[in-house]
Amino acid sequence: MAHSLVTLEFDGSVATLTMDDGKRNAFSPDMLDEVYAALEEVEAKSGTAVVITGREGVLSAGFDLKVMKGGGVQALKMLRGGYALTARLLSFPTPVVIASPGHAYAMGAFMLLSGDYRYGVPGPYTYVANEVAIGLPMPRVGCEVLRLRLSPAARERAVTLAEPFTPEQALDVGFIDALVSPEQLIEAAHTKAHELLELDAEAHTISKRRVRADTLRNIRTSLPLDLKDAVVIGAKRALGR
Repeated sequence: MAHSLVTLEFDGSVATLTMDDGKRNAFSPDMLDEVYAALEEVEAKSGTAVVITGREGVLSAGFDLKVMKGGGVQALKMLRGGYALTARLLSFPTPVVIASPGHAYAMGAFMLLSGDYRYGVPGPYTYVANEVAIGLPMPRVGCEVLRLRLSPAARERAVTLAEPFTPEQALDVGFIDALVSPEQLIEAAHTKAHELLELDAEAHTISKRRVRADTLRNIRTSLPLDLKDAVVIGAKRALGR
């Protein structure tokens, strides 16, 4: 499958979903639509694991700020799709391996944290939930994903201080599970996906949904509250408050 922003390639029992908007892989409504469509296609091929990656140097820089600033229905659609993507990946029935070629900001970091196994690469890259730094309260959905993955002290710094983490620091605190060279990234992700497919499929699905049950429930409860907050914040900014 090839669209304008997402490419989906099947190699046996592993599918590779590559995001590439030619820039920073912003999660625009169109990007999110294509990601969801690709995931539907993977799920339709029973027993297929998915490797999610980005373009050179970046997984995703988060939501499309132009759409965010524009407000209205498109902004809410984008936020809803992005926040819900965390639950979609955390509960995906087959293994999800995320191979980050570089930066992961905000919603990009939340997506990264939603994979079953996560790779990064060394280099001048940043992992950050930067909402507070740009004047936004951390969304509840983001808090839930960060709570699931990061060590407590790192989570506090990530949420309240918008602290950026290098790839090495990200490995230490839980943003990623392993660091590999850029040249080895996709091969390592494919190898891990094949390894995970050797697990009992039903046990894998049931177990990850069971251990993440509280997180998934909280994400689904939090999503409408986060959207309500976005409307309020947007209205205040429009009034210059």
